[in-house]
Amino acid sequence: MPGLDDLYREVILDHYRSPRNQGELETPPAVRTEGFNPLCGDEVIVFVDVDDTNVIIDIAIGGQGCSISQASASMMSAAIKGTSVDEARQFIGAFKGLMSIHEGDLGGDGSEAEMGIDADAADAGDIKLGDLEALKGVVKFPVRIKCATLSWNTLAQALDEAASDT
Repeated sequence: MPGLDDLYREVILDHYRSPRNQGELETPPAVRTEGFNPLCGDEVIVFVDVDDTNVIIDIAIGGQGCSISQASASMMSAAIKGTSVDEARQFIGAFKGLMSIHEGDLGGDGSEAEMGIDADAADAGDIKLGDLEALKGVVKFPVRIKCATLSWNTLAQALDEAASDT
């Protein structure tokens, strides 16, 4: 359906051209985590601030890369800001499930453990991805899946670091 593809393309371009939550947060209290994709040179920096009740009160994204990696990071930050850490992990599981069709072909085994997802968090049936669905076309280009998942992998690491700091 060309109309839907055009809509998805516009959503991705909007997030690439006008990224949400771009910048830095003061560390501490925020945690700063960097991710790098050696396949294409994408870099992402995720700053996440989690409060005492395990709610992500703020997130900021930095770095540089292709339109897919930058749009995915922007869309991720908009989706998880204000959610609980558990909800964020469910978003990670749902998004990586959307992308996992080919991710195992790119050096990983595609398992939840390899992707940094708790088995409990992987049960993401209630999570609605919304605009993130626009990135599902990436699975047609397996080498670009790492671009789309870079910020999500980095967020998972940041949440682990935030949990260990408490």
